[in-house]
Amino acid sequence: MSSTTSGKNGTRRNWGGNVVTRAAREVTPASVEELVAAVRGAAEDGLTVKAVGSGHSFTSIAATDGVLIRPQLLTGIRDIDREAGTVTVESGTPLKRLNTALAREGLSLTNMGDIMEQTVSGATSTGTHGTGRETASLAAQIRALEMVTADGTVLTCSEKENPEIFAAARVGLGALGVVSAITFAVEPLFLLTAREEPMPFDRVVADFDEHVAENEHFEFYWFPHTERCSTKRNNRSAGPEQPVGRISNWVEEELVSNGAWQVANMIGRAVPTTVPTIARIASHGWSTRTYTDIPYKVFTSPRRVRFMEMEYAVPRAALKETLRELKAMIERSRLRVSYPVEVRTAPADDLALSTAAGRESAYIAVHMFRGTPYQSYFTAAERIFTAHEGRPHWGKVHTRDAGYFAEVYPRFAEFTALRDRLDPERRFQNDYLRRVLGS
Repeated sequence: MSSTTSGKNGTRRNWGGNVVTRAAREVTPASVEELVAAVRGAAEDGLTVKAVGSGHSFTSIAATDGVLIRPQLLTGIRDIDREAGTVTVESGTPLKRLNTALAREGLSLTNMGDIMEQTVSGATSTGTHGTGRETASLAAQIRALEMVTADGTVLTCSEKENPEIFAAARVGLGALGVVSAITFAVEPLFLLTAREEPMPFDRVVADFDEHVAENEHFEFYWFPHTERCSTKRNNRSAGPEQPVGRISNWVEEELVSNGAWQVANMIGRAVPTTVPTIARIASHGWSTRTYTDIPYKVFTSPRRVRFMEMEYAVPRAALKETLRELKAMIERSRLRVSYPVEVRTAPADDLALSTAAGRESAYIAVHMFRGTPYQSYFTAAERIFTAHEGRPHWGKVHTRDAGYFAEVYPRFAEFTALRDRLDPERRFQNDYLRRVLGS
């Protein structure tokens, strides 16, 4: 899910293809010292600075016409502290590389999102999350963070060192500095048993609180134009390990979920009237299966079919009403929605700009196949989400601005005041941050 580069004019596109940027220059530092030099060099030339990870954000959060920091040489594990239960990793390390390295060491993150192509700093800075009854986002698993600030200072923060910065910088949006290393909490490698099971929409929604209470990790997908959902429960297991067979996994993940799904969406894009039929056929393809494996192999799956996405976190108590309103809106409209709606949960956390800050949250993600008009669907969905004080994922499509965020984030002013202190000249500014944080 990396960004792509045009050799002709140096432009870069994100994974979704909707954001194009062309920087004045690109820098690929191989050390913290080189990163400091890049930031100071930009200041001397009067240029802004942005770091970009895998290019998976659907917003222009990493776009710049100044200096673009490419972190692909800032990778690998710096240190493993088994006694403290932590791992310190360079900021440009892809989550996939981190997870496989940890597994070799007999260690694991506690929770993950559903993909692992992003860099650790890109994923945490935008608030990337999975689903969990007690376990929160990737950023909430951070125990310390190192970053280069606007004046070239290398700053370390944790609960004990610069705690007021630590509370903000874990989901920092790239507004406070360029992250150079992250220390995550880890634990001994464990097993998860996953149970995937189809279920009617009304039953899933009615019993949602029970599903969340009874499972460590619960999520579901609902296919618009149908009454069918696919649920997934992930719970810790004593074993034995029973992974999906190699052939079965290839058929499910590559042939069906990616290959056939790509073809189905191309048909739906070309002939929108076929979308409801495709949805019914696809949803009836969902079946029940159970398997047991190490965490990242259960939490994540490959996503090769490209799409556009909007995701909002609403208060847990508002989920059922929000979902029913979304379903009713789709049914009474002429929209043809080719992608499932994804629903996950997170406990409240204490990160200033986390979408779960201070409240138990439920996430509703809407998608459309890339190249399909999505604006009408996302606009209508966003109207519903914001009516319930929803908070958009920082790396996914939304139209909210600083005025809105000041209302839905109790610590928003605290974050912007810290930004004024650390980056008074707006070295890390871009159009996206100007909109969501103010000038």
